[in-house]
Amino acid sequence: LHPSFPRKRESTTRPPSACPASNRCKFCNGSKGRQGTGEEIMSHRAVTLGSIAKISSGGTPDRQNPAYWNGDIPWAKTAQIQNCTITADDIDEWITQEGLEQSSARIIPKGTILMAMYGQGKTRGQVAILGQDAAINQACAAIYLRQGVDRDYVYQQLRFRYESIRALSNTGSQENLNAELIREIAFPLPEQHEQEAIAQRLVVWDASIEKTERLIAAKRQRNEALSNRLLFGHARFGQRNTKTTRALHWFSAPSDWQVVEIGKVAREVSALNSSSGDLPVLSCTKHDGLVDSFEYFDKKVFSHDTSKSKVVRHGQFAYATNHIEEGSIGYQDLVPAGLVSPIYTVFQADAEQIDDSYFYKLLKTEKMRQIFAAQTNASVDRRGSLRWKEFARIHIPLPPLDEQREISAVLDEAKREVALLQTQLAALKTQKRGLMQKLLTGQWRVKMAKTEAG
Repeated sequence: LHPSFPRKRESTTRPPSACPASNRCKFCNGSKGRQGTGEEIMSHRAVTLGSIAKISSGGTPDRQNPAYWNGDIPWAKTAQIQNCTITADDIDEWITQEGLEQSSARIIPKGTILMAMYGQGKTRGQVAILGQDAAINQACAAIYLRQGVDRDYVYQQLRFRYESIRALSNTGSQENLNAELIREIAFPLPEQHEQEAIAQRLVVWDASIEKTERLIAAKRQRNEALSNRLLFGHARFGQRNTKTTRALHWFSAPSDWQVVEIGKVAREVSALNSSSGDLPVLSCTKHDGLVDSFEYFDKKVFSHDTSKSKVVRHGQFAYATNHIEEGSIGYQDLVPAGLVSPIYTVFQADAEQIDDSYFYKLLKTEKMRQIFAAQTNASVDRRGSLRWKEFARIHIPLPPLDEQREISAVLDEAKREVALLQTQLAALKTQKRGLMQKLLTGQWRVKMAKTEAG
């Protein structure tokens, strides 16, 4: 049976701040259940998902038949299942009625819980709620709950058990989930009114987390726009002129700024490893610049023999010669000296002409990444790499040193705002996880008002 899904709750509960680890949770208005030796407190009966829900999947129409595609039926895939509500904006493929009828795809009603059965990385085991009627592919499981089971409670239980659900699929060679495994997922199930009360409290945390994530995304977008405006002189401080500019092939710059080749303000450094000690091995990433390889990847991704590695010292720059078109360039401010692969290019800026912080921010802009990509394609090397000789000929805007430092300081402050929000987001997620541990295992019970409990 298809459930009659509850309408979206408009919670009036106060927003979360902290969830104190005491005998009573002020926010939950709950108290601890009796202590047990396992994860679950046996104050709730345990059920399997298969005992309270029907599990089905979808299908993919023949890709070779154009009559099946670009219709008006939204078609959801595992890529959209990211512990969220899937909206019309998330759907990127549509099928026709004929494609639906000539395949195992089927229309899944709005409000249904979906689970990703396939996918490496983080995808497999994640869940989502359909925000509209849509067809799904065979890698998605649709979970139809019977009457008397609260959808949001089950959704929170499945999110809470993400790691253990993924572990269910690690017994075979393909590491996929299937309907049979999903039916075996077990969790405590209190009475419906308590399911709803628990879900309401967790939804408040979700709303705060989503709001903070949206704010971070908006500030990052704003910061990117601010970086482009300041680093290329489209906005300036005080009474400085922004109207008189000169246009170049890739960008325009104020007429009182210099435009110079990188080689005029920086020089290549090529020092091979001769240290008898163990210098840390660094890697360059697109978003985070230079990172400690072992810590970042949580495994060893470099050769045992580092005798041919290049040394990159504190205050120097490095980029992956064969990945510069991705924006993989970094500034070494981690350790006094580290090692990078022999295929990296290492260089150092002239402090009398260009500020390191300004220079690095400029090199990390999307505009410069586009320039790197174009120069890589035009390189005489023709092997997808950009060596120092070509890199040094790239032009950059160069304001006076005092203006460089002003620009960098403003962008640093904008970055700190994002970092503060990220800290707040991490705290919210930690608090919610702790609350889930208590409420979804029965360790804390939610006290119900008589009218609420019926």
